[in-house]
Amino acid sequence: MTAPLTIRPTGALDFVSLGALVHRLDPGVVPFRKANRFDVHVSGGEFNVAANLADCFRLKTGIVSAMVEYPIGDLVAERVRAMGVRPFYKHFTHDGVNGPNLATVYSDRGFDSRPPVVFYNRSNEAASRLKPGDFDWAHVFAGGVRWFHSGGIFASLSETTGRLILEGIQAAKALGAVISFDLNFREKLWNVWGGRAKAVSVLDTIVQHVDVLVGNEEDLQNGLGISGPEVASRSKLDPAAFLDMIARVRDRYPNVKGVATTLREVHSANRHGWSAVAWVDGKTCNAPIRELEVFDRVGGGDGFAAGFFYGLLAGETPEAAVNLGWAHGALLTTFPGDTTMATVQQVRALAEGGSARIQR
Repeated sequence: MTAPLTIRPTGALDFVSLGALVHRLDPGVVPFRKANRFDVHVSGGEFNVAANLADCFRLKTGIVSAMVEYPIGDLVAERVRAMGVRPFYKHFTHDGVNGPNLATVYSDRGFDSRPPVVFYNRSNEAASRLKPGDFDWAHVFAGGVRWFHSGGIFASLSETTGRLILEGIQAAKALGAVISFDLNFREKLWNVWGGRAKAVSVLDTIVQHVDVLVGNEEDLQNGLGISGPEVASRSKLDPAAFLDMIARVRDRYPNVKGVATTLREVHSANRHGWSAVAWVDGKTCNAPIRELEVFDRVGGGDGFAAGFFYGLLAGETPEAAVNLGWAHGALLTTFPGDTTMATVQQVRALAEGGSARIQR
């Protein structure tokens, strides 16, 4: 029988993420082909979790990533500091023409029956050059670390990023840290250098060392090659299909002690049904179902992961942790941008059944 999830009570850093930093250009509800202005959001699937944990939940977090010495790098680094995340960078010099670059993500919000559209420019991305040996893990983890996190977006960038994730995992495990991984399967990114077969090969090697796995049914099927259930779920909010897949994950990866995902049923670009489910140490926990009026859906899953991890790090029960993740993810969709503007008090109030009545 697998040992239960055990979290170090202390550490110089509560949480460290390894991943790429990007900047997202957001024209709001206007599609890019007609846009004439946009907002800039600093993001990254792995970074967002560290930023949320630092800014909303007041944990001590860090980000291990690539940084490029040019004005976009200055912008990104300023936002990292503003969110309270400690940076550990490998620095690259921009040649003024070709890079290397910090990736650009383009994403409008859609509206009603028109869905959001996401596309990338990750050409010559500095983070894709990161490789084992680039970071002094003894320095990053000096004083101890409680939780180490990475994800499938970073793993998809190159042949070397997956190997760097494994190096970071080994260093964190040696210090007793919990290891989490968000599968975050992005077909466009994997298709550049091998598609689903490459994704399964890389991610399988990583997940063999993971304690807590985040990913929905599609992530598990496409990223790990795990077959889906025989009986289709009646609704995207019905956890039955996902729970069936958790059993399959456990059969293949007995080291995994927790699996969690959001459940989302998209009625329109701006109205979603929202829930979440997790399995932790043999116990299944379901969040409530709520209808969301969505302002910006990007980052909602990372918001859930942050709240869920916070609950576990704070010693909450698995049920409370799932509800905190569900509440924080819901709140995050009400803000512009990819990272949180919520307070921990707001998250706890919603997790405990709060309403949207004015607070005086």
